[in-house]
Order: sequence, then structure tokens, then C-alpha cells
Amino acid sequence: MNKIGFIGGGKMASAIMKGIINSKWCEKSEIIVSDRNEEALNNLHVNYGVNITTDNAEVVKNAKIILFAVKPFVLRDVLSEIKSFITKEHVILSIAAGISIGTIEEIVGDVPVVRIMPNTPALVNEGMSAVCRGTYAKEEHSKIALEIFSSVGKVIESEEKYIDIITAISGSGPAFYYYMIDEIAKAGEKLGLDYQTCLKLSAQTAFGSAKMIMESGVNPEQLIINVTTPGGCTAVGNDVLKDNKVSEILEETIKKTMQKAYELGKK
Repeated sequence: MNKIGFIGGGKMASAIMKGIINSKWCEKSEIIVSDRNEEALNNLHVNYGVNITTDNAEVVKNAKIILFAVKPFVLRDVLSEIKSFITKEHVILSIAAGISIGTIEEIVGDVPVVRIMPNTPALVNEGMSAVCRGTYAKEEHSKIALEIFSSVGKVIESEEKYIDIITAISGSGPAFYYYMIDEIAKAGEKLGLDYQTCLKLSAQTAFGSAKMIMESGVNPEQLIINVTTPGGCTAVGNDVLKDNKVSEILEETIKKTMQKAYELGKK
């Protein structure tokens, strides 16, 4: 019997497999994964040594922890296809954005379900994931998800009612940070420094600043004060951000993204 089964073998699934193997959460021989793409499956077998199959039911029969890493629009069909093989002994983990726990429970019944919102930096072991427990899931089930996703970054436990906010901040958030890092680099390029140097300066500064927040225990407002000399260079830049109401733009960005996540979840 395998310890965990993956239905879907794409990039996120691959990152999670790599994380749990490296963290020793389980052995590669204890992982089974299904996918319709045989080339992708063969690559997973070669790269990670996991067991592979094109039959989703085979995964459910051979593992009690099932992680669904398929596209949201096919999750309902996949669940319907294999629901007769799912028992109350299974634990279902889903990373399908926009598909609620209730939707999954309607199909599979009173089975423990844990919904997770990861993000793409999990691909480089710097992910941010949120774990939400379903109606029939207990602490031991959410603990499984917390352990798995801590192997690819940071993880929190939350209630599903906050999932759309989480989606806006951390699920979609990487795109917003990429945009800001890129725009700062482009601004430097326009002033005369080559783009690749500007990008390295911008990206590492963003990374280091985030690390300061995560590890120093000092709140961002105080960190801004620490960097800013009154009347100096940083103060002038801060004034430009305030005068152009950047805080309002970012608030609107998160609000609109959250609303879209809510709408998609209702379909």
C-alpha cells in the first residue's frame, strides 16, 4: 500500500512530490501518481522513482491519502469517475482553485476532505499554502496537509470562508510581485543601467525585504522607518508612492482579485 497518491502529475504535483521526498515525509516507493500524459508520467518515474499509472482508480485503490492536482474544470468529472472506490478511510486533499469543499463532499460523501491553496513559488521550495479542513476532516487530517505543504514552503491553517482573500493575496500574489519587481527593473534600465543587472538588484532586494519581515519580527511600518532618513533619498521615493495613491491601487487589486475568486467558486 502506497502512503500517498497523486491524481494529476503536473508542475505543482511534481514540486510537492520532490518536497515530501526530500523532507523524508515518505519514501519515493510510497508514492503513486496517475496522469493521462504518459510522457509526463515517465518523466516523474525517471526523475523521482515514484510509481505511475494512467488509471485514476488504481491510485485510489493503492493509497489512503489522495491529492488531487488536476485542473479545476475536470475535478468534478474525475471525482465522479472514482467515487465508488473512495471510502471513509481515505483522506482527500485538493489544490483545485475555485472548487469548494462542499462541492467535493457532495460527490464523495462523508469522507475527510482538506482543501489547500498553494502558490507557484512552491516550485522553488518557497511556497505559501493555506490549509482548510472540511466537514468530516479532523485535526489529524489537516495535520497531514500541513506536513506535506510545509515541505515546499510556509503553510498556515485557515477557514474556508477566507479562501478568496487568501487566493488574492498569496495565490495570485506572485504575479503582482513579479510585475512590481519587473517594473522597478525597467525603471532602472530607462535611467541607464542594463536590464539584467536591474532585475537582479530588484529581485534580490524584494527577496531580502520579505525575509526581513518574516525573520526579524519587526512590522513593515517600522522597517520603512528604519530605512528612511528624513529628507533623504528613500523619503522622496516614499512620497511619490503616497502621492500616487499606490496603497489604494494595491487595495483595489486585491479586492478585485478576491471578487473574481468568489465568482469562479460559485460556478
